[in-house]
Parts: sequence; C-alpha cells; structure tokens
Amino acid sequence: MGKYFGTDGFRGEANKDLTFEHAVQIGRFLGWYYGANEGKKAKILIGKDTRRSSYMFEYALCTGLMASGADAYIMHVTTTPSVAYITRVDDFDCGIMISASHNPFYDNGIKLINAQGEKMDEETILKVEDYIDGKLQIPVAEKGDIGRTVDYVEGRNRYIGHLISMSKFSFKDVKVGLDCANGASWQIAKSVFDALGAKTYVINNAPDGCNINTNCGSTHIEGLQKYVVDNGLDIGFAFDGDADRCLTVDEKGEVVTGDHTLYICGLYMKENGELANNKVVTTVMSNFGLYKALDKVGIEYEKTAVGDKYVYENMVENGHRIGGEQSGHTIFTKYETTGDGLVTSLKLMEVMLAKGKKMSELAAPVVFYPQVLKNIRVKSKPDAQNDPDVQAAVSKVGEELGDEGRILVRESGTEPVIRVMVEAGSDEICEKYVDQVIDVIRSKGHATE
Repeated sequence: MGKYFGTDGFRGEANKDLTFEHAVQIGRFLGWYYGANEGKKAKILIGKDTRRSSYMFEYALCTGLMASGADAYIMHVTTTPSVAYITRVDDFDCGIMISASHNPFYDNGIKLINAQGEKMDEETILKVEDYIDGKLQIPVAEKGDIGRTVDYVEGRNRYIGHLISMSKFSFKDVKVGLDCANGASWQIAKSVFDALGAKTYVINNAPDGCNINTNCGSTHIEGLQKYVVDNGLDIGFAFDGDADRCLTVDEKGEVVTGDHTLYICGLYMKENGELANNKVVTTVMSNFGLYKALDKVGIEYEKTAVGDKYVYENMVENGHRIGGEQSGHTIFTKYETTGDGLVTSLKLMEVMLAKGKKMSELAAPVVFYPQVLKNIRVKSKPDAQNDPDVQAAVSKVGEELGDEGRILVRESGTEPVIRVMVEAGSDEICEKYVDQVIDVIRSKGHATE
C-alpha cells in the first residue's frame, strides 16, 4: 500500500484527509500519463456515488484531467462495477470511481481502475503519489490540446442492458425487496428488476447527499429483514453505497451472507459443469461452516488474505470462476473484474428459479459456527506473531479443535493490534481458546494494555 492509496483507493474524510486539491492533482497526473505522455489525447471515465462531496470531487477531477489535455467522460451517479465494466468494454484508458463504499457520508474516496476494468496496478499508483508529493513536474495543455467533458450517461444505460441480458429467467410474479442504501444503485437496481418482470419493492432510494449508508443497506440489513417479512416478499437484496457488495434476506427474514452466496452459487455452477477447477475462493475470514458445507458436496476451496483484491488476484492467477468475502463482495469472473452487488443478486435469483426452491432452503446447508474475535494491542505485531510460545499456543488450540473448529491469528493492517479469532461449537469454547492465546501474548510482554 502507498502513502495515500490503500487496497481500496484513496479514502478519508472529505476536505480533511482527502481534499479537492488531491482530486485536481490526481486528474492532472492521469490526464497527462495516459495522454500527452503517450503522445495522444487520453479518454478517461468517471462515476460517483451520492455523497454530497462526490460532486465536488467529480468537478475537481475533471478540472485536472482537462488541464492535462484529457477528455473526461462523466457517467454521473453510478456503481463502482459499472465504471469497471464500461471502462473495459468501451476502451477507456482508465476509470475513476468517487466513493467511500460503505463508509458514512462525510467520508469519500477515489478508486482508480485500469483499462481492463481491474484495480490500478501499484506501480502507477506510486507515480500518482509522487506527483501529489511534488516529486514530478508535468506540463499543462494549451490551445486545442485542452480537454473537455462529455456526458456519458449512455454508459450507465449500456451497463443496465448488460445486467438485463445476463438473466436466463423471467422474474414474473417474484416479490423482490431492494435496499439501495441511498447510494449508487438507486437509479439502476429497480430498472433491472422491473425489466425482468419482478414485483419490485424498493427502500432507501431517496439520496439527499447525507443519508448514504445511514441505518440502511448491507451494513444495516435489519431494516430490509423487517421489510421482507412485513410485506411477505420472496427475497430481498441489500447493497452498499457503491453497490459492489450484496447481502441477501430470505423469505423468513434471515440474512444470507457472502459465505452462503459462495456455497449456493458454487454448488449450482458445479452441477452445471461451470465450476472451473472445482474450487471456490474465500478469504481467511470465511466461516468454518462454509468449509464444512463445501466439504460435504465435494467442492474444494482456496483461502486468501482479507480483501476482494486478493480474492480476484487468486482467481485470475489460477483460473477460478467464483470467489468472495462474507461481507458480500462476490466475484464471478465470467461476467466481471470486481465484486458487483447487482450481478450477485441476479445470480442468486437464477439459482432460486432454476431449482424452484426458496432462498432459505438453498442456504440451509451452511450452518454458521459461533465465532469470537478479540483484539490485543501490542508493541510489535511481528514480534508478537512470531514468538515461539505464542505460535505453540496457537498450534495447541488448533490441535484441540481438530475438525470441529479453527483458530486464526493475524495482524491488523491499520492498527498496532493482533486479532485472535476462534470458531467452534459454542461461544464458551471460543472464548476459552481466544483468551488462552491472548494470555500467552500478555505473559510474554508483547501487550501494551
């Protein structure tokens, strides 16, 4: 990770951590790097979510791009995966998404997407950071070389058409609830489900710039749970602010997580000969219950570090077709280069309709194990993690749990913290083993608390 850009872009509180000057600088560099630096006029796509500050950042990015001679194509309010898709299929030099995903409205972020619709490579991001820090000088465009903006709402419409074309079934008479989180999906999700014939019920689709993710969407799914039950709906889908993730609510009001989605869609793909390598890609934070369920149906799995970036890298490197996180980032490489909440919802509808089963029936084989996660602040994360006595304590817990649970000890990526997590048959067992390892970390003098 760089100085400004993390695994999911340059993110922070608007005009405090991430400022409009940063946006101008990012636009300046990208416009020059993909344009004048290569002896041509750059063509760059921009999308944004519904945050108040997204408009400011959109205009700041456009200013920087045009000053460097690039043409900025504006999709307006749209989803992150739609920017990735249109960047790729319409041959843009790169794409930019303005969003802080599931964060509160006062935060924002700038995500950079390469010409293949993937997250920008580290080498280019480090060059952007060098320009922000004044280590590079680039010229401004003059006369006829100055760039312009182009209204590109047609890109969003083409993306909607792409989603509609994916469905193998009519959704006629299926009662579907959609929680748009007052975010980027508010103009897209209903259009897709209506076009496919569903009886569509929508909540949290009135963004005012300050209510994105506020007690709604995939991070506050309890509202959709109640709505599905109260209205007798067949299924509900909750998206986050930029709609790259989706959590589901079954007809009983129970949450169907990203882990359930991997099982449901992975099994369906296996049954239809579409599960390449007979493998599903998960992160180390997927629940032990998912692995037990996959074992029972003969599906293998890979585990990556936490983050959809690492899931996607594993999938591309090994040719796997489905992967994701418990939080609802699910990637289907046949259709996309990033998590797409709308694609996830359509694939779950396909399984439900193809099998003629309710969502609760499809999710039932994945029985979540109780999980306890505790953090301990330490002087040095590597020292604590690599201490032989700590490692011995972790191994001992693993041996005692056997096939009935697991332990995971990992370093926080942003804090001086070691996270100790145990999944087992009961909360009491989890607590016992987590505390056992934390006690060893403390006894060896690693803790600061």
